[in-house]
Amino acid sequence: MLFERFEDSGLSQFSYAVGCPGAGAVAIVDPRRDVDVYETFAADQDVEITHVLETHIHADFASGARELAERTGAALCLSAYDGGEKYEVAFPHQELEDGSRIEIGSVLIQALHTPGHTPEHLSFLAYDTRRSPDMPEIMLSGDFLFVGSLGRPDLLGEESKRDLARRLFASVREKLAPLPDGLEVHPGHGAGSMCGAGMSARPLSTLGFERVANPYLDPELSEGAFVEKILGSAPPFPPYYRRMKTLNSEGPAILGDLPGRDPIPVEEFHALVEAGNVVVDLRDQLAFGGGHVPGALGIGVDGSLSTWAAWVVPYDQPILLVTETPFAVDPAVRALVRVGLDRIRGWLEGGMNAWRQEGLPIATLPQMSIPELAAALERGAQVNVLDVRGDGEWGEGHIDGAIHVHGGLLEDRLDEVPRNGRPLAVICGSGYRSTVAASVLKRAGFEDVRNVPGGMRAWRSAGLPVVR
Repeated sequence: MLFERFEDSGLSQFSYAVGCPGAGAVAIVDPRRDVDVYETFAADQDVEITHVLETHIHADFASGARELAERTGAALCLSAYDGGEKYEVAFPHQELEDGSRIEIGSVLIQALHTPGHTPEHLSFLAYDTRRSPDMPEIMLSGDFLFVGSLGRPDLLGEESKRDLARRLFASVREKLAPLPDGLEVHPGHGAGSMCGAGMSARPLSTLGFERVANPYLDPELSEGAFVEKILGSAPPFPPYYRRMKTLNSEGPAILGDLPGRDPIPVEEFHALVEAGNVVVDLRDQLAFGGGHVPGALGIGVDGSLSTWAAWVVPYDQPILLVTETPFAVDPAVRALVRVGLDRIRGWLEGGMNAWRQEGLPIATLPQMSIPELAAALERGAQVNVLDVRGDGEWGEGHIDGAIHVHGGLLEDRLDEVPRNGRPLAVICGSGYRSTVAASVLKRAGFEDVRNVPGGMRAWRSAGLPVVR
């Protein structure tokens, strides 16, 4: 069996190749949008991509399944269980039902209907029939079973989340029961994804270990207790998930070549900014703070660009990029198209140096160091602290008197941010997310905004107090 995992660390997303080298063929499962990585892999392995499979209609990233199937001529095989549901695939494909089989040489891939995260969700069992025709070796569990967790059942809204939680309970009890302890579990996501709570950082597990260690597989849990437990642990709901579900059910546009990799001269770039194009500044927090295009969003390419761009970049406006080095453009474009942000025009030729040399306006984001913030609070200085971390991080300890709004939800909760004339110090774990959040606030008209580089990590390292 030929088996390979592809990781998108920005989205904590895994896709897979599984096939038979003897037959010269593989299937790709849950491909991301920039599909050339799979074509390169197939060429390197001297195999053909004959099938493209998806576990479900994804909410957190733009699917590359349609694009990859069109580019390779592979059969596009999707769940048969989306009919009549809130999200239904609208483009041609082959349907897979529970028990459907795909044979690729000596490898057998069998579909297993595992609803709960979504109604149509499939998992895939892979058999190496040369070793055992009856015992599956691998489970590609998608967003059904994670290492240490399960997929959240609340993506379709309040009206259906309890029904989906009950269906998830049934999938755990009925679909996993006959499967062997030694089965390798390869999920669709790892730690950092918001498709489930409490995922392990390990990319794979075994079903036997999950039966022992995964709290949602506890055989003592009743259905009612399971439903309350899984719904009570769900992370914040990213609003862009609804847009992504619609995009993936309708079918993302065929990209062909990746967009936005050409330089734009500063005069043209300025005209596009004036015309309303949104600027994404890919530099680090200190470079962004020292001077940026007014209204730019500061989302560093070396962090979770996909995730934070999906949270805060307007999806209906063309995008312009700012970077110190052209080498950052390709990974940035890939990160953006993976969340359906395709309207990338290009990047500022010459970077901020060219912008400065033209005498164009420059905005800054002042930095407030941890010692400065601690001293200001100790003096009782009039400063507001806005903590933009996740709920779990906030609960583990925060600065006394801080205001808490998750950075991704900030634009919809601006009324919770004080406008009382005091400086606003924005803090996260390290300074990356606070730069994103501060740039959102600046775009929304907040004036005296400061970023706190080093964040709560530096605050704790300095031995400063936190409250819970």
